Amino acid sequence: MFETVDNSVVRKHLHQIFTRIPVRYDLINHIITFGMDTGWREKAALACLEGNPTRILDLCCGTGDLAITIAKLARYNPEITGVDYSQPMLVIASRKQRSFTNKISFIHADVAKLPFEDCYFDCIGISFAFRNLTFNNPMRPIYLKEIFRVLRSGGRFVIVESSQPSCAFIRLCDNLYLSSWVFTSGYLLSGNKEAYRYLVESVRDFFSVKEMEDFLLNSGFVNVTSRKLFFGAAAIHTAIK
Repeated sequence: MFETVDNSVVRKHLHQIFTRIPVRYDLINHIITFGMDTGWREKAALACLEGNPTRILDLCCGTGDLAITIAKLARYNPEITGVDYSQPMLVIASRKQRSFTNKISFIHADVAKLPFEDCYFDCIGISFAFRNLTFNNPMRPIYLKEIFRVLRSGGRFVIVESSQPSCAFIRLCDNLYLSSWVFTSGYLLSGNKEAYRYLVESVRDFFSVKEMEDFLLNSGFVNVTSRKLFFGAAAIHTAIK
């Protein structure tokens, strides 16, 4: 499933994608998922808040939706941090969070070298970006090592991500939806054909729920659980360090 690709090529490719589409990024996400991404992100935020963690990281936070959703749903005042390497995304995230009481710190950084102490976070969440760190990405061992390093022992890693429906017919329908609706609407609204070609290809060829669980367990996490969303087209995975 995963091919060998030069590290610098992958990093440059992804950086270009996510610095060229921020203006309509949120709108496009809502349109291509028919608004379901908001509910999925709320479920992931609630999973992040289980056990009332003190320090929460929204990894590859983009325009900050997961971090902001966590802040809105929290009934206490956790320390919430968002990290991304796309500066244009972080500009939008900072603007969006100003209306919330709970302060969120948005930081420009690379997942390969996170600017935090060992075991700093009680919970790490990632919303539709784990695929970018692992799909055809030779940097994934480094990324996983950093995630593991900054998460405390017993801490939770919550991933909401696309998945492969187990039913062959639903998987076929999902692939048609990706190649027609997602690619066409994403490309027309953003003007970035390459970004939405990559999105379709990476979603179509990404892990199934079982493959994701095995991947996380083989990466050193324990007690991995999953919750399928929309007939298995997406899923929330929770893993414990």
